[in-house]
Amino acid sequence: MESKSEILSHIPLLAGLSEVELGALAQRAVERRYGAEEMLFWEGEPCAGIFLIVHGSVKLLKSSSSGREMMLALETAPATVAELPLFDGGPYPASARTVGPVVALFINKGDFQQACRQYPEIALKVLAVIGRRLRHLVGVVQAMTFGSVTQRLARLLLDASAQAAADEFDFGLTHQELALRLGTVREVVSRNLARFRGMGLLKMEGGRLAILDRAALEREAEEQG
Repeated sequence: MESKSEILSHIPLLAGLSEVELGALAQRAVERRYGAEEMLFWEGEPCAGIFLIVHGSVKLLKSSSSGREMMLALETAPATVAELPLFDGGPYPASARTVGPVVALFINKGDFQQACRQYPEIALKVLAVIGRRLRHLVGVVQAMTFGSVTQRLARLLLDASAQAAADEFDFGLTHQELALRLGTVREVVSRNLARFRGMGLLKMEGGRLAILDRAALEREAEEQG
């Protein structure tokens, strides 16, 4: 069985830390287990700490004043959620809900900051990773804002494949959730997915998605002049 330090070393946000730095965080990490559709935290709540997802997937959600939800991201282990409030002192900017059973390691905000004071390189290394994520997010926002629904859907599928580092992976988004991400309706998403399948670009079965023709899907994602 892996130690907590070894588990933390697999999480991209912490992968650059030394053994000593990982150990400092590991001794402060507490395991938490969740069932399907449980909340890790709610948007607007004071930040209690950071969640390190060891097993399972978590949706990050924003809510409008009318109660309508929009999914911002799907984070699948190994991953982290709620790292930004550790540094800016603000509340959780979004809610986090499990997709299925989830195992997480939780580090209290005060404990994390204490580890950063003891080992200042932790904060510098973590902020470097967060900076790269924000740069990537700017590109994602641009890509998901411009172009047709077909192009944006193709980009989203390619991005999900890149995050999974595989052509076949677990894909936990429903057609309705995809529609919310793309700013369209479920019927349009279903029609485009059926077209992609009919062209032999991908296969979807039992919550798994397989990209069969990456080059053709990349052409679908290209902006048309």
